[in-house]
Amino acid sequence: MARVFITGSSDGLGQMAAKLLIEQGHKVVLHARNPQRAKDALAAVPQAESVVVGDLSSIAQTRNLAEQVNALGPFDAVIHNAAVGYKEPNRIATEDGLPQVFAVNTLAPYILTALIKKPKRLIYLSSGLHKNGDASLKDLTWENRPWQGTQAYSDSKLHDVILAFAIARLWPGVLSNSLEPGWVPTKMGGPEAPDDLDQAHRTQAWLAVSDEPAATVTGEYFFHKELRNPNPAARDTSKQEQLLEACQRLSGVELP
Repeated sequence: MARVFITGSSDGLGQMAAKLLIEQGHKVVLHARNPQRAKDALAAVPQAESVVVGDLSSIAQTRNLAEQVNALGPFDAVIHNAAVGYKEPNRIATEDGLPQVFAVNTLAPYILTALIKKPKRLIYLSSGLHKNGDASLKDLTWENRPWQGTQAYSDSKLHDVILAFAIARLWPGVLSNSLEPGWVPTKMGGPEAPDDLDQAHRTQAWLAVSDEPAATVTGEYFFHKELRNPNPAARDTSKQEQLLEACQRLSGVELP
């Protein structure tokens, strides 16, 4: 039996993964961005061990969230599932002055990775759109570029793969992988999304707990439990260092 923490698990794929893991006999701690959503999450998944609360668009709240998780004791796996989409026509700034998409999708997973006591496994949700991400890693906060929501989202999903591979390289005792769940009809994906929703949550749960040889790897990228080639930039160690340095500078949090 494993103990798993899942960000963004009050609904969508995070909640689906939580339910699947609980059905398999594992312990799950949920996450919601505010108290009301936390109540809703526990109502939807009453077998969950507990729920922690924090808005990932806020650096301060994300740091506090890591403290809440650490107070609960060690975890076998952390699934970085939470994300916001790309339909906003304008650059939405957070309380820290960062684009919301970057803050939630890129910086929050970095902060939580740095501050939560190392689990045995880390899983980062990306997207097929990561292949369109800007591999230059310039102007991460969109201060000099005209805002393009889809590009900002694609960039952030490339960052997630880069982060996963950087951690795999720097923390050899931790299995760190990334995946794309497919374009599925969730609240974010929309009703016209063509991929299979029933498959969208299974790979992250599998990577979190399975002892199958195919799942006990590190520094890999998956789609429906099968290896898939990621954007080549994700394996570039200079890009990995560039992203880590930027995240450290913007968050004030150093990666151990």
